[in-house]
Amino acid sequence: MMVEGSTRNLRDLLERVRNWALANSPWLVHYNSGSCNGCDIEILATLTPRYDLERLGIKLQGSPRHADVLVCTGPVTRQSRDRLRRIYEQMPEPKFVVAVGTCSISGGVFRGCYNILGGIDEAIPVDAYIPGCPPRPEAIINGVALLLKQLQPDRADEIDNLMVEMGIDPHAIPQEEDLTDEYADPIGIR
Repeated sequence: MMVEGSTRNLRDLLERVRNWALANSPWLVHYNSGSCNGCDIEILATLTPRYDLERLGIKLQGSPRHADVLVCTGPVTRQSRDRLRRIYEQMPEPKFVVAVGTCSISGGVFRGCYNILGGIDEAIPVDAYIPGCPPRPEAIINGVALLLKQLQPDRADEIDNLMVEMGIDPHAIPQEEDLTDEYADPIGIR
């Protein structure tokens, strides 16, 4: 009886340590499923010394087996769908997916093309959407910070302070014209 209780306590402790490590140092893997590379350039800009996403404990990783967050750009093409699913399945639990840019959200300017299936959520579940064509580095950092705040709510003030140091207002409410994108939700196929 005592062994069972201590085993449960050990599991709880290990789970808390794992969640703490995930929230304090998430590793990202980036996947381009067929975009124009505008979003890719902006993602790389977030890693440069000007924005320095590593201040939030975030590191870009080369292997999905070591990553916690899958950052996707571009629309899902017929050719990339199975590859995207395979990368998603290789990631350890818990895993999160962030769709960056209009194309990864809805297909964007490529929507309606013969080989485009749509946004990333056509192939795998998405946890966060960052709109824009391409989204600014500040928007990408804000989206990732919101994901981090969900993972560890008690660290929200620290994340907000780091964002202010980066020159990003964490409490700014985007204006409607900032979020409006003519390709995000087209009424018909263009």
